[in-house]
Amino acid sequence: MEAKAYLKYARISPRKVKIVLDLIRGKDAGTAMAIIKNTPKAASEYLEKLLKSAMANAEHNFGMDTSRLYVSECFVCAGPTLKRLLPRAKGSADRLLKRTSHVTLVLKEKEA
Repeated sequence: MEAKAYLKYARISPRKVKIVLDLIRGKDAGTAMAIIKNTPKAASEYLEKLLKSAMANAEHNFGMDTSRLYVSECFVCAGPTLKRLLPRAKGSADRLLKRTSHVTLVLKEKEA
């Protein structure tokens, strides 16, 4: 059995999220939470909330023991990109690409 949590349309680049996800993949839920809290990255704020949600889903929806949970799967996909213009010299403009992310986090329970 597995518990999932999704974060859609997060206003952060998938590349930045992937760095933190690579740190927690395969770790216990408690250890993963400690790593996220002590990682000074912008994605940590989003992922802390997502991990708490996945743990709550596991406990409430499936009756899993939260002390035996581990991060079995976590990945990020690119969401829609917001295109903005930045004025430059001589009446020209540069494009600013404000990227978004869709993050998926899957928790499983360790066998006894």
